[in-house]
Amino acid sequence: MAIRISVRDLHAGYGAVQVLHGMSIEVREGETVALLGTNGNGKSTLMKCLIGDVRPARGKLTLEIDGRVLDLSQLSTEQIVDQGISIVPEGRRLFPQLTVEENLLLGAYRKAARGKIETNMEYCYDAFPILKERRRQLSGSMSGGQQQMLALARALMSSPRILLVDEPSVGLAPIMVTQAITKIGELKQRLGLTVLMAEQNFQEAMRIADRGYVLVHGAVAFAADDAAELRNSELIKQLYLGA
Repeated sequence: MAIRISVRDLHAGYGAVQVLHGMSIEVREGETVALLGTNGNGKSTLMKCLIGDVRPARGKLTLEIDGRVLDLSQLSTEQIVDQGISIVPEGRRLFPQLTVEENLLLGAYRKAARGKIETNMEYCYDAFPILKERRRQLSGSMSGGQQQMLALARALMSSPRILLVDEPSVGLAPIMVTQAITKIGELKQRLGLTVLMAEQNFQEAMRIADRGYVLVHGAVAFAADDAAELRNSELIKQLYLGA
Protein backbone atom coordinates (compact mmCIF):
# COMPACT_ATOMS: atom_id res chain seq x y z
CA MET A 1 0.00 0.00 0.00
CA ALA A 2 1.47 3.31 -1.09
CA ILE A 3 -0.19 5.57 1.49
CA ARG A 4 -1.66 4.92 4.92
CA ILE A 5 -2.10 7.02 8.04
CA SER A 6 -2.37 5.03 11.25
CA VAL A 7 -3.34 6.50 14.62
CA ARG A 8 -3.04 4.09 17.52
CA ASP A 9 -4.04 4.67 21.16
CA LEU A 10 -3.45 8.42 20.87
CA HIS A 11 -3.64 10.58 23.98
CA ALA A 12 -3.28 14.34 23.55
CA GLY A 13 -4.48 17.66 24.87
CA TYR A 14 -3.50 21.13 25.96
CA GLY A 15 -1.52 21.33 29.20
CA ALA A 16 -3.54 19.69 31.94
CA VAL A 17 -6.62 19.37 29.71
CA GLN A 18 -6.76 15.92 28.11
CA VAL A 19 -8.81 15.86 24.90
CA LEU A 20 -7.97 12.59 23.14
CA HIS A 21 -8.30 9.40 25.15
CA GLY A 22 -6.91 6.40 23.28
CA MET A 23 -7.91 7.49 19.78
CA SER A 24 -7.33 4.93 17.00
CA ILE A 25 -8.17 5.43 13.31
CA GLU A 26 -6.77 4.53 9.91
CA VAL A 27 -6.88 6.29 6.53
CA ARG A 28 -5.89 4.39 3.40
CA GLU A 29 -4.86 5.63 -0.01
CA GLY A 30 -7.64 7.05 -2.16
CA GLU A 31 -10.23 7.13 0.60
CA THR A 32 -12.35 9.96 1.90
CA VAL A 33 -12.74 9.29 5.61
CA ALA A 34 -15.08 11.39 7.75
CA LEU A 35 -14.44 12.25 11.40
CA LEU A 36 -17.88 12.90 12.81
CA GLY A 37 -18.80 14.42 16.13
CA THR A 38 -20.16 17.53 17.77
CA ASN A 39 -17.94 20.35 19.05
CA GLY A 40 -15.49 19.46 21.79
CA ASN A 41 -15.08 15.78 20.98
CA GLY A 42 -11.52 15.95 19.64
CA LYS A 43 -11.79 16.22 15.87
CA SER A 44 -9.67 19.35 15.54
CA THR A 45 -7.17 18.16 18.14
CA LEU A 46 -6.57 15.01 16.12
CA MET A 47 -6.03 17.11 12.98
CA LYS A 48 -3.53 19.29 14.86
CA CYS A 49 -1.65 16.18 15.99
CA LEU A 50 -1.44 14.93 12.40
CA ILE A 51 -0.02 18.23 11.13
CA GLY A 52 2.38 18.71 14.05
CA ASP A 53 0.65 21.58 15.87
CA VAL A 54 -0.07 19.44 18.95
CA ARG A 55 2.32 16.82 20.30
CA PRO A 56 0.68 13.68 21.69
CA ALA A 57 1.31 12.60 25.27
CA ARG A 58 1.42 8.98 24.13
CA GLY A 59 0.34 6.70 21.33
CA LYS A 60 1.48 6.33 17.72
CA LEU A 61 1.02 8.49 14.63
CA THR A 62 2.53 6.82 11.58
CA LEU A 63 2.53 7.64 7.88
CA GLU A 64 3.34 4.91 5.37
CA ILE A 65 4.25 6.46 2.03
CA ASP A 66 6.24 5.12 -0.92
CA GLY A 67 7.71 2.26 1.06
CA ARG A 68 8.71 4.40 4.06
CA VAL A 69 7.20 4.39 7.54
CA LEU A 70 7.43 7.76 9.32
CA ASP A 71 6.62 8.70 12.90
CA LEU A 72 4.66 11.94 12.48
CA SER A 73 4.99 12.78 16.17
CA GLN A 74 8.74 13.20 15.65
CA LEU A 75 8.47 15.50 12.62
CA SER A 76 8.02 19.26 12.46
CA THR A 77 5.03 20.72 10.63
CA GLU A 78 7.31 21.70 7.76
CA GLN A 79 8.62 18.13 7.49
CA ILE A 80 5.07 16.75 7.56
CA VAL A 81 3.98 19.09 4.77
CA ASP A 82 7.04 18.01 2.79
CA GLN A 83 5.63 14.46 2.80
CA GLY A 84 2.62 15.70 0.84
CA ILE A 85 0.16 16.39 3.66
CA SER A 86 -1.78 19.66 3.53
CA ILE A 87 -4.51 21.04 5.80
CA VAL A 88 -7.50 23.29 5.35
CA PRO A 89 -7.78 24.53 8.95
CA GLU A 90 -10.95 25.23 10.86
CA GLY A 91 -11.90 28.87 10.39
CA ARG A 92 -9.83 29.01 7.17
CA ARG A 93 -6.93 30.97 8.74
CA LEU A 94 -6.25 33.17 5.71
CA PHE A 95 -4.07 36.26 5.73
CA PRO A 96 -6.83 38.91 5.54
CA GLN A 97 -4.57 41.81 4.53
CA LEU A 98 -3.10 39.86 1.62
CA THR A 99 -4.75 39.39 -1.75
CA VAL A 100 -6.24 36.15 -3.04
CA GLU A 101 -3.19 35.57 -5.21
CA GLU A 102 -0.76 36.30 -2.38
CA ASN A 103 -2.55 33.79 -0.15
CA LEU A 104 -2.31 31.20 -2.91
CA LEU A 105 1.41 31.81 -3.36
CA LEU A 106 1.96 31.25 0.35
CA GLY A 107 0.44 27.79 -0.07
CA ALA A 108 3.28 26.78 -2.39
CA TYR A 109 6.01 26.77 0.27
CA ARG A 110 6.52 23.02 0.01
CA LYS A 111 9.73 22.34 -1.94
CA ALA A 112 8.06 19.89 -4.31
CA ALA A 113 5.44 22.51 -5.22
CA ARG A 114 7.71 25.47 -5.96
CA GLY A 115 8.37 24.37 -9.52
CA LYS A 116 4.64 23.91 -10.16
CA ILE A 117 3.37 27.30 -9.02
CA GLU A 118 2.03 28.42 -12.39
CA THR A 119 0.43 25.05 -13.14
CA ASN A 120 -1.17 24.79 -9.71
CA MET A 121 -2.33 28.40 -9.82
CA GLU A 122 -4.07 27.83 -13.14
CA TYR A 123 -5.65 24.66 -11.78
CA CYS A 124 -6.97 26.55 -8.75
CA TYR A 125 -8.38 29.30 -10.93
CA ASP A 126 -10.03 26.68 -13.13
CA ALA A 127 -11.52 24.88 -10.12
CA PHE A 128 -12.59 28.16 -8.45
CA PRO A 129 -13.27 30.77 -11.17
CA ILE A 130 -14.32 33.39 -8.60
CA LEU A 131 -10.76 33.39 -7.24
CA LYS A 132 -9.33 34.33 -10.60
CA GLU A 133 -11.90 37.07 -10.95
CA ARG A 134 -10.96 38.43 -7.52
CA ARG A 135 -7.27 37.59 -7.44
CA ARG A 136 -6.34 41.20 -6.56
CA GLN A 137 -8.94 41.48 -3.80
CA LEU A 138 -7.94 41.34 -0.13
CA SER A 139 -9.00 37.97 1.23
CA GLY A 140 -10.45 39.52 4.39
CA SER A 141 -13.05 41.38 2.34
CA MET A 142 -14.47 38.21 0.76
CA SER A 143 -17.58 36.33 1.85
CA GLY A 144 -17.27 33.24 4.06
CA GLY A 145 -17.95 30.90 1.16
CA GLN A 146 -15.35 32.57 -1.03
CA GLN A 147 -12.82 32.42 1.79
CA GLN A 148 -13.47 28.68 2.16
CA MET A 149 -12.77 28.24 -1.56
CA LEU A 150 -9.54 30.17 -1.14
CA ALA A 151 -8.50 28.03 1.85
CA LEU A 152 -9.07 24.89 -0.22
CA ALA A 153 -7.18 26.33 -3.16
CA ARG A 154 -4.28 27.41 -0.94
CA ALA A 155 -3.96 23.83 0.33
CA LEU A 156 -3.87 22.57 -3.27
CA MET A 157 -0.99 24.91 -4.09
CA SER A 158 1.33 22.61 -2.09
CA SER A 159 0.66 19.71 -4.51
CA PRO A 160 -0.63 17.48 -1.70
CA ARG A 161 -1.26 13.77 -1.80
CA ILE A 162 -3.15 13.78 1.50
CA LEU A 163 -5.66 16.52 2.32
CA LEU A 164 -6.84 17.19 5.88
CA VAL A 165 -10.00 19.29 5.98
CA ASP A 166 -11.09 20.58 9.39
CA GLU A 167 -14.75 21.62 9.77
CA PRO A 168 -15.34 23.07 6.27
CA SER A 169 -18.96 23.95 7.10
CA VAL A 170 -18.19 26.27 10.04
CA GLY A 171 -19.66 29.74 9.55
CA LEU A 172 -21.20 29.02 6.18
CA ALA A 173 -24.79 29.28 5.01
CA PRO A 174 -26.39 25.89 4.17
CA ILE A 175 -26.10 26.36 0.41
CA MET A 176 -22.41 27.23 0.76
CA VAL A 177 -21.86 24.15 2.96
CA THR A 178 -23.25 21.97 0.19
CA GLN A 179 -21.06 23.66 -2.41
CA ALA A 180 -17.92 23.35 -0.25
CA ILE A 181 -18.44 19.65 0.48
CA THR A 182 -19.24 18.94 -3.16
CA LYS A 183 -16.06 20.70 -4.25
CA ILE A 184 -13.95 18.65 -1.83
CA GLY A 185 -15.38 15.48 -3.38
CA GLU A 186 -14.68 16.74 -6.90
CA LEU A 187 -11.10 17.71 -6.08
CA LYS A 188 -10.45 14.36 -4.46
CA GLN A 189 -11.56 12.56 -7.62
CA ARG A 190 -9.76 14.85 -10.06
CA LEU A 191 -6.44 14.86 -8.21
CA GLY A 192 -6.50 11.35 -6.75
CA LEU A 193 -6.23 12.68 -3.21
CA THR A 194 -6.55 10.84 0.07
CA VAL A 195 -8.88 12.89 2.29
CA LEU A 196 -9.52 12.99 6.04
CA MET A 197 -12.37 15.39 6.79
CA ALA A 198 -13.59 16.47 10.23
CA GLU A 199 -17.20 17.59 10.04
CA GLN A 200 -20.25 18.05 12.29
CA ASN A 201 -22.77 18.03 9.46
CA PHE A 202 -23.44 14.32 9.10
CA GLN A 203 -25.71 14.52 6.07
CA GLU A 204 -23.27 16.62 4.07
CA ALA A 205 -20.18 14.64 5.07
CA MET A 206 -21.73 11.33 4.08
CA ARG A 207 -22.39 12.58 0.53
CA ILE A 208 -18.68 12.19 -0.23
CA ALA A 209 -17.26 9.92 2.49
CA ASP A 210 -16.33 6.30 1.83
CA ARG A 211 -16.46 5.49 5.54
CA GLY A 212 -16.06 7.22 8.85
CA TYR A 213 -15.60 7.38 12.60
CA VAL A 214 -17.85 8.90 15.24
CA LEU A 215 -15.92 10.61 18.04
CA VAL A 216 -17.39 11.02 21.52
CA HIS A 217 -15.39 12.50 24.41
CA GLY A 218 -12.07 12.13 22.60
CA ALA A 219 -12.39 8.48 21.63
CA VAL A 220 -13.87 6.50 18.74
CA ALA A 221 -17.42 5.54 19.72
CA PHE A 222 -18.25 3.92 16.38
CA ALA A 223 -16.25 2.95 13.29
CA ALA A 224 -17.96 2.06 10.03
CA ASP A 225 -16.55 0.22 7.03
CA ASP A 226 -18.80 2.09 4.61
CA ALA A 227 -21.23 4.98 4.45
CA ALA A 228 -24.30 2.72 4.62
CA GLU A 229 -23.15 1.28 7.94
CA LEU A 230 -22.79 4.79 9.32
CA ARG A 231 -26.27 5.79 8.21
CA ASN A 232 -27.76 2.71 9.86
CA SER A 233 -25.90 3.15 13.14
CA GLU A 234 -28.08 3.63 16.22
CA LEU A 235 -25.48 6.06 17.58
CA ILE A 236 -25.74 8.19 14.45
CA LYS A 237 -29.52 8.20 14.74
CA GLN A 238 -29.27 9.40 18.34
CA LEU A 239 -26.63 12.06 17.71
CA TYR A 240 -27.72 13.42 14.34
CA LEU A 241 -31.11 12.20 13.28
CA GLY A 242 -33.13 12.76 16.44
CA ALA A 243 -34.02 9.13 17.03
